[in-house]
Amino acid sequence: MPTELPSTRAGLEAVNQEFPAIPEKVGVDLAADQVTGMDALELGGRGDKGSLGRRIWRSAWPKLMAVVIVLAGWQIVVWTHWRPEYLLPGPKAVFSDLGDLVTTAGFWDGVRKTLIRAATGFLLAVVIGTLIGAAVSRFAPLRAAIGSLITGLQTMPSIMWFPLAILLFQLSEGAILFVVVIGAAPSVANGLISGIDYVPRTWLRVGQVLGMKGFAKYRYLILPASLPSFISGLKQGWAFSWRSLMAGELLVIVPGALSIGVRMQQARDLTDAPLVISYIIVVLVIGILIDVLFNTADNALRKRWGLLS
Repeated sequence: MPTELPSTRAGLEAVNQEFPAIPEKVGVDLAADQVTGMDALELGGRGDKGSLGRRIWRSAWPKLMAVVIVLAGWQIVVWTHWRPEYLLPGPKAVFSDLGDLVTTAGFWDGVRKTLIRAATGFLLAVVIGTLIGAAVSRFAPLRAAIGSLITGLQTMPSIMWFPLAILLFQLSEGAILFVVVIGAAPSVANGLISGIDYVPRTWLRVGQVLGMKGFAKYRYLILPASLPSFISGLKQGWAFSWRSLMAGELLVIVPGALSIGVRMQQARDLTDAPLVISYIIVVLVIGILIDVLFNTADNALRKRWGLLS
């Protein structure tokens, strides 16, 4: 009959007796080396990402290609003479006007006014939406009463609120902020409710064992665990508030407040199509920059949670 294989420990002792220069922990060292080798094989080319310029180019060229495609399509439509050029100007005329526009002090004053409105309305929506979301997720009867109402308010077009807002606040800042808040707060509340709903039950039981109750339970367990969904709700709430604000500035002309929407409306009254499109581009760029900030915060949070490499 064949002899039995020696145990792992006996085999290592035999190796150590035969080769005394090899340390006793050779098995552990070899296993660690094998794991390291597998990690290197799994990572493949991730370790060598090239120079900083090459990485920036790999990230930037798809976006640049998309911009080129949009501009080319725009110019082709202009060449078809679908509309007269004074109504639908080409990229050259628009970017020429945009370059002159951004050098004026009035333009930046309008941007500042719009951003102050956006920040004020969004912060109010975050506070109100967070309080409502925490209350609804905490009390089951309250969720049964207004849970569906929050979703209904979220899906309702913000422009439908402006007639009521004008009746309540007249042509004032309050009318615009009212619509911004009521458009964004439901998204913030729903984001927090969804995040709290998906907190693992095991974590809640662990918190209970550790003696977490009341505010401490929310402060140190539930709210941190619900942050990924909450940030998604904040991002969606910003999108609603930004759209509501732009609609409000076009519909509610507050005397003395020459914001982006008011200046765009003035350009439309003067049939200045290049200027109208320039302001559309400005609104688009601001929206993209804010979205980049939210994506940066989201990626940082996901990396902290181990969801990104």
